[in-house]
Amino acid sequence: MTVSIALFTQDLRLHDNPVLRAAADAADEVVPLFVLDPGVAAAGFDAPNRAAFLADCLADLDDQLRSLGSRLVLRSGPAAAEVARLAAETGAASVHVAAGVSGFAHRRELALHALLGDRLKVHDGSLTVALPGAVTPAGKDHYAVFTPYFRAWQQAPRRTVHRVPRALRTPEGLASDPLPAAEPESPGLPPGGERAGRRRWLHYDLDQYAELHDDLAADGTSRLSPYLHFGCLSAAELAAAAARQDGAGPEAFVRQLAWRDFHHQVLAARPDAAHHDYRSKGDRWLSDSAEAEAWRRGRTGFPLVDAGMRQLAYEGWMHNRARLVTASFLAKTLYQDWRLGARHFLRLLVDGDVANNQLNWQWVAGTGTDTRPNRVLSPLAQADRLDPDGAYVRRWVPELAALPGKSVHRPWRLERRPAGYPAPLVDPDAVAARLRAARGLD
Repeated sequence: MTVSIALFTQDLRLHDNPVLRAAADAADEVVPLFVLDPGVAAAGFDAPNRAAFLADCLADLDDQLRSLGSRLVLRSGPAAAEVARLAAETGAASVHVAAGVSGFAHRRELALHALLGDRLKVHDGSLTVALPGAVTPAGKDHYAVFTPYFRAWQQAPRRTVHRVPRALRTPEGLASDPLPAAEPESPGLPPGGERAGRRRWLHYDLDQYAELHDDLAADGTSRLSPYLHFGCLSAAELAAAAARQDGAGPEAFVRQLAWRDFHHQVLAARPDAAHHDYRSKGDRWLSDSAEAEAWRRGRTGFPLVDAGMRQLAYEGWMHNRARLVTASFLAKTLYQDWRLGARHFLRLLVDGDVANNQLNWQWVAGTGTDTRPNRVLSPLAQADRLDPDGAYVRRWVPELAALPGKSVHRPWRLERRPAGYPAPLVDPDAVAARLRAARGLD
């Protein structure tokens, strides 16, 4: 009997999994493996919300594998050492893993290759629609601007979407650690796992996406980002399914998948962008711990900003437009270092992905790929446009729930400030003046 190992990382699914498909094709028996690597915690990625979601994902994956006649094998320790130990134990001729773009993924791959040599098979296309290095401009290693990237991305070849194996045979008697359990920090965290993700995908109406995905009150986004981050859903499968539909909704959804790929290809080419300015402006960030803490707690006195931060705390997730507004407020209005905000987001976001989180923060802060680095997202203008009736703010800021209509966005104009709600951290008129200056209108 020949044996292969399918090392699961950020691809916790059976549908359209190139790693599992290749391992099944390569041998008579397959060991589906996940390693609980202490390096994840040491790197700061083992946040409670993601640990709880991961526990759901692994339980779901194990249950689905058992329905195929297999099971998930869990080991704890440095990934490369545990994989090499299991390969020796089973006599595995090949080990299959998905290629990643983060520094952590690169280090893991190097360590695996050092121990396994040519038995290691690294598979592209598990985590993104287009391969990070497959869409490049002439003479350069990556696109630095989204629009030309998107045009090229639309023409890039797509890999075949893989079916779930009909059955898997796994060697008997292999020791396995118990499935992990974890408590989330956010009480409203969604359930993890491929089956939960597929249910959400199959019941989501893509036709509404173009019209509603920026509407804060409607909550019309797909909320698929946690499942994409953990690989419970395949970005390639979602893109292929959306491409078979006509209309503005599917087109807008596919564009967001392209943004995700765009950030992955930037990070793959510039791994240091996870911590350093992609395009440094020599900013001298302010440091005010009280203001930073008010921002984290949703106590800035700007209702839309506070609503977004409180949604993040409760759900471990935040509407994408609210992410941009809250990030712009910290980096452009309070002039605090984008890394401070990125760390807080990564601590709570269940979809906390290094490529998307860090590079979106840099885009907002003006140190990243935005062609208009002085762009400022006014929390008041954004509130008027994206939450015109104030329903999103009233949902997350109960101190303001009794205020009618648009007045909820400017409580400082009332004769009496709502009980328990703070005054604005900065003069709202000064925010408007900064916005005009940034746009060259003064």
